[in-house]
Amino acid sequence: MFAHMFGWRKGFTLERRLPVGVDAVWAAWTRPERLRRWWGPENTTVTDCEVDPRVGGRIHVVMEAGAGMGKFQGTRWPMEGRFTDVEAPRRLTYQARSWTENGQATGVIEHVDDVSLKQAGGATRLTLRVRILRVGPGVKLASSVMKMGYNAHLDNLATALAADGHTGA
Repeated sequence: MFAHMFGWRKGFTLERRLPVGVDAVWAAWTRPERLRRWWGPENTTVTDCEVDPRVGGRIHVVMEAGAGMGKFQGTRWPMEGRFTDVEAPRRLTYQARSWTENGQATGVIEHVDDVSLKQAGGATRLTLRVRILRVGPGVKLASSVMKMGYNAHLDNLATALAADGHTGA
């Protein structure tokens, strides 16, 4: 019943057409200094970021809420995972765990994220598939809004690429 009330599903797919070449999008996903610029919703900062884009390599991102998040200021949301498929510069797949810091006992969401990039003229078609494997009892509501969070990530990615002056292939 809870899943039905809040729209919780076992996963979702998001797509974007980004007006830059595949290499620019690949770098934004695989270079920590670039990923930290766009990962996370408004009023958060990426405090820790590690990306080792090879099969078995680590992805580790920690977001921290800023003053604009009100009562959540200072809250940290780590994500830790390992890459399971890497086909540069076309595909990244990783299995990860996400949680609110100090909430691992009941608050872990386990998921597989698959990012595929396809050149489409001077643009890139990005497809993100998120499959939710397990949701701890303390984060049922959080899992229901994951799609909104990932949508914000992808909007921020487009903004960061534009700010970098990337146009065309």
